[in-house]
Amino acid sequence: MLFFSFIFSLLLTCTALDTINTNQPLRDGQSIVSEHGEFEMGFFSTPGLPGNRYFGIWYKKISNGTVVWVANRDNPVTNTSGIVRVTTSKGIVVLVNGTIIWSSNSSRSVNNPIAQLQDTGNLVFRDKNDDGPENIVWQSFDHPQDNFLPGMKLGIDLVTGMQRYFTSWKSADDPSTGSFIYRIDANGYPQLLLWRGSKLTYRTGPWVGIGFSGFPKQEQTEIYTPKYVISPKEIYYESELVSSSDSVLTRLILTPDGHVQRLIWNKQKHEWSLYLSFEVNDCDTYKFCGGNGVCNINNSPRCECMRGFHPNIQENWAAADWSGGCARNTQLDCKKGDGFIKVLGIKLPDTRLSWYNLTLNLHECRSLCLNNCSCRAYSNADFRGGGSGCLLWFGTLDDIRGYSDDGQDLYVRMAASDSENTEGNKSSSTNRVVVIVIPVLAAMGVILVLFLLYAFRKRKLKRKGIVRLNSDGVATNRIGKNEFDLPLFTFVQIAKATNDFSFNNKLGEGGFGPVYKGMLDKGQEIAVKRLSETSRQGIDEFMNEVSIIAKLQHRNLVKLLGCCVEEGERMLIYEYMPNRGLDSIIFDEELCKSFDWLKRYNIINGIARGLLYLHEDSRLRIIHRDLKVSNILLDHEMNPKISDFGMARIFGGSETEASTTRVVGTYGYMPPEYAIEGLFSTKSDVYSFGVLVLEIVSGKKNRGFKHPDHNHNLLGHAWRRYNEKDRPSMSSVVLMLSSKIELPVPKEPGFYSERNPEQNNHSSSSKCESETINQISITYLAPR
Repeated sequence: MLFFSFIFSLLLTCTALDTINTNQPLRDGQSIVSEHGEFEMGFFSTPGLPGNRYFGIWYKKISNGTVVWVANRDNPVTNTSGIVRVTTSKGIVVLVNGTIIWSSNSSRSVNNPIAQLQDTGNLVFRDKNDDGPENIVWQSFDHPQDNFLPGMKLGIDLVTGMQRYFTSWKSADDPSTGSFIYRIDANGYPQLLLWRGSKLTYRTGPWVGIGFSGFPKQEQTEIYTPKYVISPKEIYYESELVSSSDSVLTRLILTPDGHVQRLIWNKQKHEWSLYLSFEVNDCDTYKFCGGNGVCNINNSPRCECMRGFHPNIQENWAAADWSGGCARNTQLDCKKGDGFIKVLGIKLPDTRLSWYNLTLNLHECRSLCLNNCSCRAYSNADFRGGGSGCLLWFGTLDDIRGYSDDGQDLYVRMAASDSENTEGNKSSSTNRVVVIVIPVLAAMGVILVLFLLYAFRKRKLKRKGIVRLNSDGVATNRIGKNEFDLPLFTFVQIAKATNDFSFNNKLGEGGFGPVYKGMLDKGQEIAVKRLSETSRQGIDEFMNEVSIIAKLQHRNLVKLLGCCVEEGERMLIYEYMPNRGLDSIIFDEELCKSFDWLKRYNIINGIARGLLYLHEDSRLRIIHRDLKVSNILLDHEMNPKISDFGMARIFGGSETEASTTRVVGTYGYMPPEYAIEGLFSTKSDVYSFGVLVLEIVSGKKNRGFKHPDHNHNLLGHAWRRYNEKDRPSMSSVVLMLSSKIELPVPKEPGFYSERNPEQNNHSSSSKCESETINQISITYLAPR
């Protein structure tokens, strides 16, 4: 009996059956194969997770083992007891010991349920007696994951509300849901968008009849034909094979690191070859050049403003930070008559704030845009055969890319003085005549009134000693002899943004004063650092922080948005960091548990890169002098950003070291040569970075560290574990963090203290001034 059971099990495993029914479940170790052997389905494991079993579909005839779909991707079976059945009510189910861990959740019940694996790679659930495509109750093609196969639809069913979209694997060996989603967005004129969580990272651009606007080389090939459908019932994208599947195979994939790629099966090499990558350089990054900016990978610099526009923040633009985008030279005036300029050969802007009509021609589109004062640009929706359809944009023109060929033409609304012509605005010529015949004396009177108003305003601002306008009309902060260009906020603006500095908006408080969360009128979240009257950061430190950080642009440095020095206030306005300070996580007993090593490594690496930029890669060589855990802020993706530059110093020319008689900083992070002799250099920040790394790795404070075997601080404790400790350059640190080289053996720390248990234990955030130096008990001093 056991022999016949074994033979029957073997036949089930080896026979190329393509269906599962109520009497014939699929157990782990068995598989079914599509009719012509193209695809196989069953349980599998990945090399990196051999203990997990997943029910999925993979290529059988070629590239055996290339998985294209997984059912229980987020709920793996941890043994070989998994079984797949079909049911009348729940459809296809995966069970472990009788418990359902995944089901297809079919939309309706069937009398004779059957699951069939097709040669397209599609798993369908239907009634056994109804084999027509219209009778399919559920299919895997409606639930794509990281593979997009010919015959699949990527898009939205507007009748049922079903959305078909990509989701990446977590890693090459982990099929669980990853960070990236690739989907059609139906807001405005539909387009494909790639998201990493809530952050938009890439878009194809709108469909322009022959492909997506974002492709320099359109997808029309001899291998497959792209198809894009916009109808009242559905919006979707698919690709149909031109040749038969026997001669060519292609698939679209979304990789775990967020790349959308078209692959072609190479018969000669017996492997998948890259045919087309949707993202190839920086210009494919969403809004790389900000609003109204154009990115061209062949130009240097890569970003430029469209004609009639200028950089929003010229200093940032010159420093290769183009994210601020461009502003108009002349503001629009719909009543006086606007016109258009023609921008040639580009990737059309983000269409989420757009309107479209596929029946209008370009002339009708122009007239429609011209008569709507909110319209900012127009273009054809379809560029085949001379062009047809109408696309109107409202708001900022985002994510434009320039091409030498294959791009589309965009007509951008401009003020009459900046436009190429003012068709449809014949009144403009009449206006010019009226201006000419205005009596000269009346004109002089108007000019005189304006001049007096300007002089009065300038005098009023000058009395405050705060603000003046530069030649570009940019508000300029001025305190004493110090002067710098930076967006200026009024006290009223900041009070309104922070709800009158409400306690509920308070994020925290340091020696400088409180920090508040706020929101500007346009919806941008900000953090307001408000210096108190008793702040240890005086006017010099305030000016120092403004002048230094305003010149810096790096992803691991906090961004200064502006300042306010009105009504006796000294406030700095920064970008808001939703995850606040690093100290609030790593020193919290509960929060630190979710802070795995990868997150800690990424934070350490980010801080190192920020310091490297300060020391070597920025236009200025800057020593921070107050690097500590509480001065590391975390954005929404847990990226670290160095903050608080009040103590920072700029080195000029070949200067590598300086000294001071006023030692300021945080005890526990200061190197010995600075604490004792007032000497500081880039090595000072390296010392602080080393302390910071130990705190991040251990989750313990250097000064608050206690051990039953000794009275050393965290540095002293670490020294007991090693023979030596040295301070490398930040370039060496970055190299060590980003490579797999063996780290050198550390040397003895240049400074650590043996605490006297009877002394008061100062808080880790206290400052160490020069007069407190003799309170430090030094056991070893040898600066390196």
